[in-house]
Amino acid sequence: MMKQLTVLIAFLMMIGSQVSAFDTADLQKLNDTGNCVACDLEGADLTGADLEGANLEKANLAKATLTIANLRDANLRGANLADAWMPAADLAGANFEGATLEGADPIGANLRDAHMANANLKNAILVDSYLMGADLAGTNLANTKLAGVDLEGASLRDANLTAADLTDANMEGVDLEGANLSSANLEGADLGYARIKGVIFCNTTMPDGSVIYS
Repeated sequence: MMKQLTVLIAFLMMIGSQVSAFDTADLQKLNDTGNCVACDLEGADLTGADLEGANLEKANLAKATLTIANLRDANLRGANLADAWMPAADLAGANFEGATLEGADPIGANLRDAHMANANLKNAILVDSYLMGADLAGTNLANTKLAGVDLEGASLRDANLTAADLTDANMEGVDLEGANLSSANLEGADLGYARIKGVIFCNTTMPDGSVIYS
């Protein structure tokens, strides 16, 4: 694992101090061991990296580039991925519990069965992402772009979806109990068999385009 990082290491160690804040020793450790708990990888370019199953708990990956990276089943509990660039990344089964992904861009990413309970995804862009079966209970998704996402069977229990854009989202069988959907846009979304007990609908645009004001 991590063979894709070998070439990156040599290049980034030369220019890292000039263009990024990450610790080159930490990047080398990740390459050598596949694990880097609490490492500083801020701004690192990990495009296409094979990090399947890696332990990156509490790592700093803010502003990192993870385009098409493989982080399947990785441990990212409590990690900082604020403003990370993650389009088309494979994050299936990864553990993001308590992680910060505020402003991150996992556009079109595979987050099937990801563990994201109590994570912060405020202002994140998850357009056209795959979140089937994901655990998003208690997650902060305020003002998050979720248009066209597939959330079938996901748990959004007690999640904050204030002002979230869920247009045309597949939310069939989603658990929304206790979620806050104030000012959210659900136009065109499929809420078939969704559990909505205790959901807060206030100034919410419903699937048929109507607006609930209270």
